[in-house]
Amino acid sequence: MEVSLRFSPELWIFLAPRDRRPEVLLPYDGTSSLGHLIESAGVPLTEIGEPAAGCRPVDPSYRPGPGEVVRVPPVPRPQAAPGGRFVLDVHLGTLARRLRLVGLDTAYRNDMDDDALIEQANAEGRVLLTQDRGILRRRSLRRGAYVRGARPDDQLLDVLDRFRPSLAPWTRCTACNGPLAPVGKAEVEDTLEPGTRRGYDEFARCLGCGHVYWHGAHGGSLAAVVARAVSAVA
Repeated sequence: MEVSLRFSPELWIFLAPRDRRPEVLLPYDGTSSLGHLIESAGVPLTEIGEPAAGCRPVDPSYRPGPGEVVRVPPVPRPQAAPGGRFVLDVHLGTLARRLRLVGLDTAYRNDMDDDALIEQANAEGRVLLTQDRGILRRRSLRRGAYVRGARPDDQLLDVLDRFRPSLAPWTRCTACNGPLAPVGKAEVEDTLEPGTRRGYDEFARCLGCGHVYWHGAHGGSLAAVVARAVSAVA
């Protein structure tokens, strides 16, 4: 017995190369849920919209009939992300800094295993961003999303396109995620290099870790990242 799953092309990235076609025929035991079949094909349920059996919308707990055809669309965009709060896995450190740069509350550590990431995401109401399909299939994870793209700039635009969060550039520490506050030059002068003391007068300091920021030599490239991000959610 088989069930026909028709995945939208946007989901083919998750399928084995042999299955990247309009129709995927999967063996069916008559008892497994639709969600189990979809995940057995390689597609995390976090990445799908509402499937349809014939003309009827169904959910992942649905049990298809013999020979039934089920259409599986991608998750609709934009998707709600209450509070615009995220936690990223260990492989997305550069993306984490990009998200903080545009003011998004982004938790990240480079020593977190899957269990710890899921626990933090659930406890703090964050969306877990990852390129690991396995962690997205974990039943204990409440909210997760696969990040598309190999380059951090492309990954940032993918996250912004999917969630359309409100941005507040230059308000978070890219190192620790703490809030930034303006600080007088005199208060931080003793921590600055001579060239920085001579060349800059406006500073901000992280209220969490104390890191001091100013519009330095890399400001132009960072401003370009921010401009693209703002344009993406406009």
